[in-house]
Amino acid sequence: MASLRDIRRRITSVKNTRKITRAMKLVAAAKMRKAQVAAQSAQPYQQSLQTVLGRVVAAEDSIEHPLLAVPSNKLNVVLIALTSDRGLCGSFNSQLIKHTIQLAKKYKAEGKDVQIIAYGRKIVAAMKSEGLDLLHEDSGLKPEQFADKAQELSKMLVSMLEEDRFEKVLLCYNEFINVMTQEAMNKQVLPMDLSDVQDEQSANADYIYEPGGTEILAELLPLNLRAQLLQAFLDTEAGEQAARMQAMENATKNAGEMIDRLSLEYNRARQAAITTELTEIISGAEAL
Repeated sequence: MASLRDIRRRITSVKNTRKITRAMKLVAAAKMRKAQVAAQSAQPYQQSLQTVLGRVVAAEDSIEHPLLAVPSNKLNVVLIALTSDRGLCGSFNSQLIKHTIQLAKKYKAEGKDVQIIAYGRKIVAAMKSEGLDLLHEDSGLKPEQFADKAQELSKMLVSMLEEDRFEKVLLCYNEFINVMTQEAMNKQVLPMDLSDVQDEQSANADYIYEPGGTEILAELLPLNLRAQLLQAFLDTEAGEQAARMQAMENATKNAGEMIDRLSLEYNRARQAAITTELTEIISGAEAL
């Protein structure tokens, strides 16, 4: 049985840990609110862009654009994976890493050559340990850098598409649904598929565009690509902070429960020690 001194030390240690987790929860909550506003504010723009794309596609009989062209390369698949740089955020990183590895193994089983574009220290380390080919890696990004990184990444992807270096590009990230839920998902970003952006209203409407739909798409499609990449960065940031806030809240709660158990154990041990001393005193007095 642990001594009273050992139990007191454990109680002090757990209390100090609880102070840290509570502080981390408050910091994550403050960052999460800002990141959540940024992620949710970007969604209407992307939805409006998708609506306009649907209307342009519905108004045109045939549309040709490099971002819509099906590559002749059928061997290479590029996966863009985004995680955080730090841990202590529950299963946020592990679920995305597992999802990306399973996707890479699936395409490798089909005979494809899989290349990874990784953002975040956690995904970079995981891909290297799995022996996957890293085409590009980056970490230590700040929210104010997301727009520039999305622009830089979109230019790199367009250049690779023009050089016919891949069959398709899939974007893997944790979609920010709400504070409690972030789901690992993937979607194809290149070549673009506009078949699913036409809604019933767009299909039945008669739009006349000046200049023509091809010229409009030449401007809108690169914007749409950057918007999707930027949304992934914003969702990853918001999801990381939300997951960390929840993880630190659970850790703080567990620390409180452990303190209660240790305090009970300490009181019982203290009472047992007092009882033992009293018994020894009474036994000694009777012996005399």
